[in-house]
Amino acid sequence: MTNQRTIIISNRLPIKITGKREAMQYQSSEGGLATGLNSVYKQKDNIWIGWPGAIVEDAYKQQVRDKLKEQNLLPVFLTQEEINGFYEGFSNETLWPLFHYFPSYATFNPTNWNLYRTVNEKYAQVILEHIRPDDTIWIHDYQLMLLPGLIRKAMPNISIGYFQHIPFPSYEIFRSLPWREELLNGLLGADLIGFHTYDDVRHFISSVNRITNISGFTNELNVNNRSITVDSFPIGIDYNRYYQLAQEANTYRGELKIKQVTGDSKVLISIDRLDYSKGITHRLEAYRFLLERHPELHGKIVLLHVVVPSRDNVPKYKEMKEEMGKLISDINGKYSTLGWQPIHHFYRSFPPNILSAMYKTADVALVTPMRDGMNLVSKEYVASKTDETGVLILSEMAGAARELSDAVIVNPNNIWDVAEKIYMALNMPVEEQKRRMYAMQNTVKRFDVFNWVNNFMEKLQEVKEQQKALLTHTISKETQEKIHTTYANATRRLILLDYDGTLVPFHKQVNEAIPDAELIDILTQLTKDPANDVVIISGRDYKTLETWLGELPLDFIAEHGAWYKYNAENEWNTAPDLNTNGLPSIMQMMNMYTKRTPGAFIEEKSYSIAWHYRRVEKDLGNLRAQELISDVKHIVGDMGLQVLQGDKVVEVKSMYINKGKAVKRWLDKDNYDFIIAIGDDHTDEDTFKAMPAEAYTIKVGKNISAATYFLNSYKEVRKLLHDLCLDDNTLKQGNKQFALL
Repeated sequence: MTNQRTIIISNRLPIKITGKREAMQYQSSEGGLATGLNSVYKQKDNIWIGWPGAIVEDAYKQQVRDKLKEQNLLPVFLTQEEINGFYEGFSNETLWPLFHYFPSYATFNPTNWNLYRTVNEKYAQVILEHIRPDDTIWIHDYQLMLLPGLIRKAMPNISIGYFQHIPFPSYEIFRSLPWREELLNGLLGADLIGFHTYDDVRHFISSVNRITNISGFTNELNVNNRSITVDSFPIGIDYNRYYQLAQEANTYRGELKIKQVTGDSKVLISIDRLDYSKGITHRLEAYRFLLERHPELHGKIVLLHVVVPSRDNVPKYKEMKEEMGKLISDINGKYSTLGWQPIHHFYRSFPPNILSAMYKTADVALVTPMRDGMNLVSKEYVASKTDETGVLILSEMAGAARELSDAVIVNPNNIWDVAEKIYMALNMPVEEQKRRMYAMQNTVKRFDVFNWVNNFMEKLQEVKEQQKALLTHTISKETQEKIHTTYANATRRLILLDYDGTLVPFHKQVNEAIPDAELIDILTQLTKDPANDVVIISGRDYKTLETWLGELPLDFIAEHGAWYKYNAENEWNTAPDLNTNGLPSIMQMMNMYTKRTPGAFIEEKSYSIAWHYRRVEKDLGNLRAQELISDVKHIVGDMGLQVLQGDKVVEVKSMYINKGKAVKRWLDKDNYDFIIAIGDDHTDEDTFKAMPAEAYTIKVGKNISAATYFLNSYKEVRKLLHDLCLDDNTLKQGNKQFALL
């Protein structure tokens, strides 16, 4: 047995190559992701796959592979064209602005999309060359959204997790992507899809529901016989590393140097990468407004403004850099004195000790992005405040705001409020500072990066175990053989079949679900055998069933049991205890909801009323259905009625009528040695519960059910029934030949 491994895949390796040819050097990344995943990829023979950060000539690729292999790293080599189109192009000029809610900045270039797809395929090829069947794959971030689907296609049973480190936008934003469905299908190759916040989870599930028509239950999606879980896993930092770094001698020396510059002034700090999503110019505007409104602060506060260079050759970034520089010059030009400068701007990166010294020195940290998946600067600041003083001002648009509720939370667009919150922070009593900081430090310490890794990997293992448990309920090859054998050897058979969603697909127009030639042929074959009693059980009215299927020798149960008919009889019968006294008032209520809901309509049956919302916009339909159910439930109990919610339909009927009671007429009239019942929605649960233990009960679609087995769609139901007919005919032909002998 091979050892189980974890394979981490990200756009970049935790090591960057600098220089060329013989002068190549390997520099370790200081990033939080690399720190957290050190605990994973350096164990056993786990590996990390990604781009090494440089273009490597063919002659030196093997040398790089050998060098990286020493550290459990495996490179994916990219060309300059691929970097331009895949990374700089589609990833950063299409996905990045769109996912950070800057749709006007996004470009939709088919060439870049093709290169994005090509590079994802290149990653897949490298992975498939090194993967083992029992490996666990963990894919990271938006550059590789197609990768889970590519791996799943090649290895259907492999364990795949995907985590996105940036936000996932709302459906209205995401739908603007020309390649939206391809990206979603790529992500749906994963078993576990993780985001920083529940908002991202909700947005993703909404997009999947609306664009692919794949549905699920709460945060689980059912895709191709697999249960996929979508959940939030807020990433943390290595708390102890930052806390200890803040106490080192080099950090203390850095503090002294900063104090020489800032003097007795209170220190504010902001640290960002150059990006329009970080809210840099909005923050500077808020700072200018603070100085304008509170002249008493002049000479008493200093903003250490650190911006790490990023893509400043790109027009949008270059433009933003120029705007930032102009704002800083204007503020310093207007308010500076001979002994004081309000902003000390640094367009560069700093080593960890200097950053730690800045964090420790800062009385107030300004972390106010316009949109951020998490933002770890806020957590680094909290971990560095060893004396528990200091105030964190945090944008509500950052994922970290969901955890650090003791920060001063602001809307970065409201620069006037941000200015006032800065003033409040500068004057906050030390006792309150310590109370807030203590609470935030406990949170950051508890939910560190190692906890994030463990939570994700444990959840992925749990999802795979859940999938295996569900597989025990799907109809395996062995179960199929057992069903076929029992069917072939039986002398009396009862076959109970729901109609909509079981034998035919759902249609937006309910009257479009007419049986096609294939279904008619299957039902004809089943009813040809005198040993078979085939019963169509439906919520539809009996006249429609008679029109569609009345020519076949079938038994019928219509309107959930209100009407029934045996093939041997020509008359339709009504069930006892029918009650329609309260239906007129229910009709009035449904009419009110129909007027409020475009696309909804009412179907009036003999003994029930159905409110259909299949043609209604999905979220509105679900909302109106729940409102209608809530209103109706208050009155139906006293009327002897009950409410049923099916697939895009709410139906009200007599509480004494259901499919389970109806099928008992057939169970009581004969001794069947083969019984099978197949249905797809809540109304079929009564049928399943009425079945004897030896019956085969099958639910179409995966939700909690009393059925023993599951099938995915009406197509699989038809195939099962078709195969039963074939097996029975084959067995009979064999018996005839045996008799002739």
